[in-house]
Amino acid sequence: MNATDILSQFGPRESMAYDVLIVGAGPAGLASAIHLKQLALAKGQEVSVAVLEKGAEAGAHTLSGAIMDPKALNELFPDWRERGAPLHQAVTEDAFMFLSQKGGWRTPNWLLPACFQNHGNYIISLGELTQWLAQQAESLGVEIFPGFAAAEILYNDDESVKGVATGNMGVDKDGNPGSQFQLGMEIHAKYTFFAEGSRGHLGRELMAKFKLNEGKDPQSYALGIKELWEIDPARHQPGLALHSAGWPLDSKTYGGSFLYHLPDNKVAVGFVVGLDYQNPWLSPFEEFQRFKTHPNIRWYFEAQDSHGIKVGKRLAYGARAITAGGLLSLPQTAFPGGVLVGCEAGYLNASRIKGSHAAIKTGMLAAQAAFDALQAGRSHDTLSQYPADFKASWLYQELYKARNFKQWFKKGQFIGTLMTGIEQFLLGGHFPWTLRRKSADHESLKAAQDCTPIAYPKPDGVLSFDRLSSVFISNTNHADNQPIHLTLKDAKVPDQLNWPKYAGPESRYCPAGVYEYIEDEHHQHKLHINAQNCVHCKTCDIKDPSQNIVWVTPEGGGGPVYSGM
Repeated sequence: MNATDILSQFGPRESMAYDVLIVGAGPAGLASAIHLKQLALAKGQEVSVAVLEKGAEAGAHTLSGAIMDPKALNELFPDWRERGAPLHQAVTEDAFMFLSQKGGWRTPNWLLPACFQNHGNYIISLGELTQWLAQQAESLGVEIFPGFAAAEILYNDDESVKGVATGNMGVDKDGNPGSQFQLGMEIHAKYTFFAEGSRGHLGRELMAKFKLNEGKDPQSYALGIKELWEIDPARHQPGLALHSAGWPLDSKTYGGSFLYHLPDNKVAVGFVVGLDYQNPWLSPFEEFQRFKTHPNIRWYFEAQDSHGIKVGKRLAYGARAITAGGLLSLPQTAFPGGVLVGCEAGYLNASRIKGSHAAIKTGMLAAQAAFDALQAGRSHDTLSQYPADFKASWLYQELYKARNFKQWFKKGQFIGTLMTGIEQFLLGGHFPWTLRRKSADHESLKAAQDCTPIAYPKPDGVLSFDRLSSVFISNTNHADNQPIHLTLKDAKVPDQLNWPKYAGPESRYCPAGVYEYIEDEHHQHKLHINAQNCVHCKTCDIKDPSQNIVWVTPEGGGGPVYSGM
């Protein structure tokens, strides 16, 4: 039974109406909600605001490195320290290293461009900050509905966005209503904010419907994989922010690492790989695992005592796509009845490896535009004030200076490093030319026969791990009997194209073991999808070479439950 049949049999859906509906309780969505309430409070008026969050709670699906520039938070809550915001560890030292297979060298700090300097910034858990923002929003009267996934966009007769419908609950894997079935609900609003994060599935629909990407460079993405560790106090340096480039990636593959020292002997270690990589044999997950074995890196996780070498404890794991195209790939962000905010649009500054400040700022700008429109009695029109205010903001100036960053690294690590240094260090971002991108990430893969296979070492279970044990500590869970949310436009494509031409790249680019090829009795390789492992990173939706995989929302509350990440 399809969704239309279910609705005709069990409908109509109940509905609720708000002034503003926000899809996604991340930093951008919550900052939008908070600022709307702040503006209304200052005017002595009431604005009704609701936030839908597909995770089991606010912050459950939030994942980032993360170093936070507090500039936008200062604007949202000048008294954030008194309010107890979880920014506890200031950056005390920056270090940037270039790694070879056995060694490395550190760039002198006086040579680091401003985009790599973090004085005044904080090493944080973005999940914890999101939880705190949710508390602030609720204290202002924002209604937050965790565990409710926005599954469908609703439109008015004039094609403006009317709101969204939440997904049906209790549907079995064959699409039929089960014993616990609940029909989804419609949420209507005068304006709807989409804040789903990178590669949001509703945002993807909006970009196609309203042609929001027209005239823009193709969007560029990366996959970020992260682990949280507790290490020996003797190897812990609170506030150290270490970044690296080079090994284990080849010189033509964009990527690098981070190692951030949090309080309480905790270290966040992660690896980022640009999803425009060419070799289908490459596995971002396994590149990350072998990165940790580098002598300069493993030193932080190992310690020597009278009983020999002891290794720290891995506490958590997660992965998430990163929207990294910057200003040149930024779509139109306002359309009839709605806006895109935060990483849904792609405001992250890849050169600074930061996006939370941009998410908060864009949420505030969109909130101001919506509030002014509501004051004027408007609804469901295009909030053109929002992109105009962005163009006049400090965030636009910041992203403009970084506009060429990703394009330089398409020319290789040496050229990328050299030209980024010249552009950012010597010219302060004021390079006289703008470099453009022409191809999307999914178009970059070469045929497997034209590339060198990569032999990855087996995980030792101490410093390096396999996918399944990693997914286990992400606390990922989906109801066993729900429909698979990783859908194929054509079920024949994996077996007829992806396996013979690209050697089944899904089994390598997925960091959660969702995709595997199983050889049948006729020696044919068939794709099997383990959807219950999915950590909602969206990599498959981005990197699949024929764009045959489409990520749709699973039942609300499913997916990872990140703790301390």
